Amino acid sequence: MSTYSIQLEGLRKTYGHGDAAVDALKNVNMQIAPGEVVGLIGPSGSGKSTLLKCLGAVIEPTAGRMTLGGEVIYENGWKIKDLRALRRDKIGFIFQAPYLIPFLNVTDNVALLPMLAGVPNNIARARAKELLEALDVAHRANANPSELSGGEQQRVSIARALANRPPVILADEPTAPLDSERALGVMGILNQMASQYQTAIIVVTHDEKIIPLFKRIYAIRDGQTIEESR
Repeated sequence: MSTYSIQLEGLRKTYGHGDAAVDALKNVNMQIAPGEVVGLIGPSGSGKSTLLKCLGAVIEPTAGRMTLGGEVIYENGWKIKDLRALRRDKIGFIFQAPYLIPFLNVTDNVALLPMLAGVPNNIARARAKELLEALDVAHRANANPSELSGGEQQRVSIARALANRPPVILADEPTAPLDSERALGVMGILNQMASQYQTAIIVVTHDEKIIPLFKRIYAIRDGQTIEESR
């Protein structure tokens, strides 16, 4: 079993066939340990979005090997039959916008995924309460998303991503709409949560404010990754 929460070996993604084939990912290698928060940077069209979609089991790679949470999920073909369950149980997603369900209160938004995964209602709600307390939004537990500030909504979205205790979280430009203070606050939260729950977090970003905060960064250019130690 891999000691890494995320391990990619020779990952490739090709769109099209023959003369029309385009390699979006050519030879991606990446290793992220439990508790690490790693940045993924690169210019538009470099392959960041494609890589995130492969990691999130949204699109199928063309070749290579992908291990999440110590389990090989792809090796020249999917090794997991139920990709929906994989995304639910092993991967948390954080986006630019919180995408909270407007007609559910904060607790229900966070507890929903565990309940869908079969966690008993009382345990799912206790888990939601624990996360909301850790993220300093427990006082908003009964509020609807429309009653929250933007920063509070983002904290709830982080709680939701952690609710199923996934080994991996994929964060796509989570600080893009935030000012410097709030962006630094979100990064502090992600580092704290990664350490507390031993979750590996990849943050795709163009946000120059937060890049110095990463201990490790993967830069992707022309479909290939280069590790940049800080």
